[in-house]
Amino acid sequence: MRLVRLTSPSPPHTLLTSQSLVFGLPFNDRKPSPLAPLQIFAMRTILTLLLAAGLLSACSKPQPAPEAIRAVRTLTVSSAPSVGVLEYAAEVRARTESRLGFRVGGKLVRRQVNLGDSVKAGQVLAQLDPQDLQLGQEAARAGLSAAQANLDQTAADFARFKELRDQGFISAAELERRETSLKSARAQLDQARAQANVQVNQTRYANLVADAPGVVTGVEAEPGTVVGAGTPVLRLAHDGPRDVVFSVPEDQVGGLRALAASRGRLTVRLWSDGGRDLDATVREVAAAADPVTRTFLVKADIGQAPVTLGQTATVEMELPRASGMVKLPLSAVLEQQGKSVVWLVDKASMTVKPQPIQVAGAEGNLVLVGAGLQTGQTVVTAGVHVLTPGQKVKFYEERRASSVAAAR
Repeated sequence: MRLVRLTSPSPPHTLLTSQSLVFGLPFNDRKPSPLAPLQIFAMRTILTLLLAAGLLSACSKPQPAPEAIRAVRTLTVSSAPSVGVLEYAAEVRARTESRLGFRVGGKLVRRQVNLGDSVKAGQVLAQLDPQDLQLGQEAARAGLSAAQANLDQTAADFARFKELRDQGFISAAELERRETSLKSARAQLDQARAQANVQVNQTRYANLVADAPGVVTGVEAEPGTVVGAGTPVLRLAHDGPRDVVFSVPEDQVGGLRALAASRGRLTVRLWSDGGRDLDATVREVAAAADPVTRTFLVKADIGQAPVTLGQTATVEMELPRASGMVKLPLSAVLEQQGKSVVWLVDKASMTVKPQPIQVAGAEGNLVLVGAGLQTGQTVVTAGVHVLTPGQKVKFYEERRASSVAAAR
């Protein structure tokens, strides 16, 4: 059987479907027109370009946002003759403070004062067990009685032998021996009497008595402790003048010694009592440094000022400084690679750059700059840790910021 294919006349221009565009094949069996391959190639090129543009746009980096201009607080450098103030932490102490201890050894049985108690001269502060001392006193008294009896017997014998010598019954040498025995007996009596007095004193030393009126500032032994002669038991601050005691480093000892020689004044500001100020005079500067802290102890006299022992205070001493000294807030200085640096603002370009400085000291929250800055330069005083060299900045407008905050 023979198959016959029926065909219909096709239009002059063959229409291309999506299948023919993708695979490059005609929809029907007829050959495409001469323009069909060109159209397919054009469509493929367009699709390829569109796909490449989409990929490039997806892979390209976004444009960086413009860097924000940071607002900074600034200060214009100005130098003038200034007076430097050195501050030291100090403590109020008594001019005379004694460490009291028993003059004999024994067992501490009673302590009659506590820390902070006020005592009077002659008041009993603590007691030792007096039993052994009383026994020693009784033994001394017995020895004194024996020496007295021996002296009486020797004196009576000497009187009889003297009568016999007068009658010529004994020789002069025998009388001299009896006289020597009498002198020895008298010396033994004197020794026994002194020993008895010592034992009486030893018994009295069982009571620890205050030598002067004052305040107990320390307790170093408790009842039941066996202490030796001279072992500190209590610390007593005597009533009278008061000192302010503080420590200074080695490089400042010379100035304090000169101040002490000229009877210069210091200012003592008590931390309590509302920050009351007192005048003080340097009275004593240690000749050697403390072996642990390597500082020198200084005592300043504040006289009979109404202060409490142990109060803390701040001692201020003024020292003249050079005329080129510059004071900056502590927030304006930072450390970079072991150097103290500040940020300077170039007003022409409104950019910042680091400037090394030499720090000469401090006054509270201010830094004293000895070198590195010139008069008229503009220094950033806040936000120095977030700046970079060459960064654009602008001056902080405090009035505008405060008005906006008030409006909010």
